Amino acid sequence: MKKIQMVDLATQYQGIKSEIDAAIQEVLDSSVYIGGPVVERFQQSLESYLNVKHVIPCANGTDALQIAMMALDLKPGDEVITPSFTYIATTEVIALLGLTPVFVDVDPKTFCLDPSKIEAAVTSKTKAIVPVHLYGQGCDMDAIMEIAQKYKLFVIEDNAQGIGSDYYSQKNGTQKLGTIGDIGCTSFFPSKNLGCYGDGGAIFTNNDELAVQLRMVANHGQKVRYQHEVIGCNSRLDAIQAAVLTVKLPKLDEYIAARVKVADFYDRVLGASDKIEIPHRDGKSKHVFHQYTVQLKGADRDALQTYLASKDIPSMIYYPFPAHKQGMFQSFNLGELDLPVTEELTKHVISFPIHTEMTEEQQTFICSEILNFINA
Repeated sequence: MKKIQMVDLATQYQGIKSEIDAAIQEVLDSSVYIGGPVVERFQQSLESYLNVKHVIPCANGTDALQIAMMALDLKPGDEVITPSFTYIATTEVIALLGLTPVFVDVDPKTFCLDPSKIEAAVTSKTKAIVPVHLYGQGCDMDAIMEIAQKYKLFVIEDNAQGIGSDYYSQKNGTQKLGTIGDIGCTSFFPSKNLGCYGDGGAIFTNNDELAVQLRMVANHGQKVRYQHEVIGCNSRLDAIQAAVLTVKLPKLDEYIAARVKVADFYDRVLGASDKIEIPHRDGKSKHVFHQYTVQLKGADRDALQTYLASKDIPSMIYYPFPAHKQGMFQSFNLGELDLPVTEELTKHVISFPIHTEMTEEQQTFICSEILNFINA
């Protein structure tokens, strides 16, 4: 049996090697490494796939979030509501810009921002909500958008883990995650469902004026060369990464289907144990399984992880420390913040390998060893 990995990018590459090599060679032959037709082609293809008016490629997902907040002209002291149970980039950029993160608890089943907790966190200083579509499942965007409209708040979707997911809105029909709020952000980190071979990211919006601002901020604050209208940054998706993404984008739905098939197998086998709570699928969006993350009930997570490692089975804990307890936020005096669901999840979640190249033999072995430990 082939070595099990959390993500097997090498095998995925072998399946598309000729297309990838030709696409990269096209960039090398043109010697246009920044901007140019290859980046424009990917941008237009992604706009079409997402059915969104504007895609602004950038250097990475963290930059995407920062650029979004800068384009909205948020000021130091403005409050931004977001979950604490997420990768640190989501909250890091809030503090980086001098804004105030306001942490709200998540839903115990979906792990996504709990809309029922948002309204109580709104103050006169609140300017935006940043929902995170965690592990590949969407937040309850209908409820979040309703709150945002009520209080006139911006919504920035952190869609680094949910690219390609459909959201089934009761009001607006089927929409792609990342295209529902004012701005959507994503990452093309190699391990993502749509990943490049380095760093990359993108920003989405259907608002023409916002698109102008986003492009300006990402390009040193300029629309016309050497005329810098606002403070910006330098964040670009290079042409080689765009070439890779152009090859992989038409395969994204196929990749998602492969991940869902893996998740279905895990569900059938692991779902039979009363000590494992398999991922909840709430039906409001299509779970695209960037991660397959379970909650352990009455089982020792650290011991399980050690046991699996002894069998050459990798596993990960996303995320063992909530954002509101990180040292970088000490100045916000969050020590007394009560987020019971977040606290519980950090103690009990664990993620098992999931990717497009997994075999049934690998999954059978993984599940067998998990259950061997759980039932011992």
